[in-house]
Amino acid sequence: MYYPYYFDPTYLLVILGMVISLIAQARVRGVTAKYAGVAARCGLTGADLARQMLDDGGLNDVPIEVIAGNLTDHYDPASRTLRLSQEVAGGRSITALGIAAHETGHAYQHRDAYGPLVLRTAAVSTVNIGSHLSWPLVLLGLVFSWQPLITAGILLFSLVVLFTLITLPVEFNASRRALATLEGQAYLDADEMAGARKVLSAAALTYVAAALTAVLQLARLLILGGRGRRRS
Repeated sequence: MYYPYYFDPTYLLVILGMVISLIAQARVRGVTAKYAGVAARCGLTGADLARQMLDDGGLNDVPIEVIAGNLTDHYDPASRTLRLSQEVAGGRSITALGIAAHETGHAYQHRDAYGPLVLRTAAVSTVNIGSHLSWPLVLLGLVFSWQPLITAGILLFSLVVLFTLITLPVEFNASRRALATLEGQAYLDADEMAGARKVLSAAALTYVAAALTAVLQLARLLILGGRGRRRS
């Protein structure tokens, strides 16, 4: 089929990925903002909750660092450090407690040598290389009509896709651990738990969107690679 030189139908995959990502980001911003305005009755800050959860889980030696930014919260397996944004660390809202509990759930995973987390941590450096080199290799392969370069780029990007898929069980499991603790230890009441579930579900949606976007990008690479083979 003929397409004008200025139109590449594979861009539709890019646009679809962008739409999915924007919807997920809008959802998480809206939900977290809503429940950031609802104070939890327990009166704990996010940092207070995380410290109690870490100590109860035998992780007294895991420090909590307060960092700048919005939704920059994360657990760093390399340094065994829990990092919370200022809004979460000092916040007493359902959003703050839900996010703090989720990130502490990652610390629990590390303690338990949770398989997907171990695999994801081990793959980080390789995936970083793949994410930076995959598209340049494919483009060079298309320009010079050299299929081995295209194939190498596709294989490298496949590692990126695999990484996003491995991330899904890691994030879902951390949320399950967080919700189980928030409810089991009565940090949140029943009505507050409904809000926490919405916050963590919205956050999980961003990882699902990232995985779908990566799959769509891989599909585009495969289509472009197929064109390269036909031209060579």
